[in-house]
Amino acid sequence: MTENIDVVEGDFVVYPTHGVGRVTGVDSQTISGFDIEVISVYFESERMTLRVPKHRAADSGLRKLSSRKLMDDALKVLRGKAKVKRTMWSRRAQEYETKINSGDPIAIAEVVRDLHRDEEQPEQSFSERQIYQSALGRLTRELAAIDGIDEQAAETKLATFLKKAA
Repeated sequence: MTENIDVVEGDFVVYPTHGVGRVTGVDSQTISGFDIEVISVYFESERMTLRVPKHRAADSGLRKLSSRKLMDDALKVLRGKAKVKRTMWSRRAQEYETKINSGDPIAIAEVVRDLHRDEEQPEQSFSERQIYQSALGRLTRELAAIDGIDEQAAETKLATFLKKAA
């Protein structure tokens, strides 16, 4: 038996491959002759609505926002020293994408920490910058939703943690 996720319209949720979205409704729909409850989630950053059958929501990875403690733990990760493996970039990029798509704020924070560059550090490649921006965006949106602040304020808050690590 799969576990149900209890959400109501207006709740913020996280879907692993799309990040933070807002529940726009929990409705009953008839699909192939079966009535099922569907959670509709709108992702502002992607201008997309996702409909997830309620009975499969937990299995799909849909979850409520992280707890304050988990987000604080993720912010602590940002202060750590970057762990850059000496493997080929293609393999590292794949690992970073997997971490981002896991939806786990700590794993996403590890990607942000590892790919963050200060002004005096060498320039990132295009793909490094893309992965970094993707991870930063995911973490920013979840922090903004948890703290009830806008994304710009959340990004500024993340930047202060990254500066303290330097």
